[in-house]
Amino acid sequence: MAASSSLSSSSAPMELFPPKSKITKWPRYSICCHNKVSFIKPSYLKSLHPPNSRFLSINTSSKKRILQRDAFQFHCRVLEIEGAPSFSVGQKFQLDDIIEAQQFDRDILNALFEVTHEMENIEKNSPGNQILKGYLMATLFYEPSTRTRLSFESAMRRLGGEVLTTENAREFSSAAKGETLEDTIRTIEGYSDIIVMRHFESGAARRAAATAGIPIINAGDGPGQHPTQALLDIYTIGREVGKLDGIKVGLVGDLANGRTVRSLAYLLAKYKDVKIYFVAPDVVKMKDDIKDYLTSKGVEWEESADLVEVASKCDVVYQTRIQKERFGERIDLYEKARGKYIVNQDILKVMPRHAVVMHPLPRLDEITVDVDADPRAAYFRQAKYGLYIRMALLKLLLVGW
Repeated sequence: MAASSSLSSSSAPMELFPPKSKITKWPRYSICCHNKVSFIKPSYLKSLHPPNSRFLSINTSSKKRILQRDAFQFHCRVLEIEGAPSFSVGQKFQLDDIIEAQQFDRDILNALFEVTHEMENIEKNSPGNQILKGYLMATLFYEPSTRTRLSFESAMRRLGGEVLTTENAREFSSAAKGETLEDTIRTIEGYSDIIVMRHFESGAARRAAATAGIPIINAGDGPGQHPTQALLDIYTIGREVGKLDGIKVGLVGDLANGRTVRSLAYLLAKYKDVKIYFVAPDVVKMKDDIKDYLTSKGVEWEESADLVEVASKCDVVYQTRIQKERFGERIDLYEKARGKYIVNQDILKVMPRHAVVMHPLPRLDEITVDVDADPRAAYFRQAKYGLYIRMALLKLLLVGW
């Protein structure tokens, strides 16, 4: 997509371009310092908070600006970019369910990130918001979760909605009695307005969506996909690195079983001039379906056994845990893979100053704890961004743009 930009740099902590009289599109400005971004919206802009209505008139003529921060962490820049058309306030969301990363195109991603910025403002400045008052979300998790389940539940409550939850549905729901997934979904949709589901089988979310008459959000289906994690990962990269086109990303660790890296690869393919490095032990290398997909989309990728070399080139080092639970009885293979690639001070020494370390968490020993103090360690900020992305998705699926 074509873009025009104007760039100003300054060592001062805050510097903005004032709105120009000839601008007729919606401008937005970003002030960027030390990994923090503030957004200032002129008072004449319409609010992105829609009324509590599912269907309103559609107007796709308005435009938005997508702002980025400079990659150099300790220098402030203002970057103004003309982007894709915004979706009109109140317009129905284009997706009925969130099942896989491939559902999102760049226009939807850009507009979603605009709403995500609004959710940041709500969380920080508007406690007691009631956008989703009267709506009820059910979280149905057949596998353990901390960040995904709690961030979805927090997101719903921060927007005024209510939550029904089960943490271990595999053991404490009727699934333990042999009930089919389809019957469980048919029952729960009678109690709620939206279902967030994590399951141990790849493809389970698609089965649930085919059954349900309400929105289904895939919160991870076995080794398949984790689309909301990929969305927050892309959002994190944009916020931390300052761009999504022209980046180099190293995906490290359990790439065979990692649904997060699979989903992220699909989204990275939406952007221009991206290069992906795969760094993994032999027993958990990235599968051919992802490689073939990237090749079909013209995305350059490379496999490497040298994490130090890859880290020296990348804007993002995305580390993942070797997933013991995916190895079954082959503990010997798990032990062979574990500990082969570790992000530590030696990796930080070769990384560019603007680069970041990401991790979907939880971590074990694949990132040493002394990395946490480095400003390039973005994984806990990444987890917080997940709250905002999930607030935005719940709002869009239940009430629209």
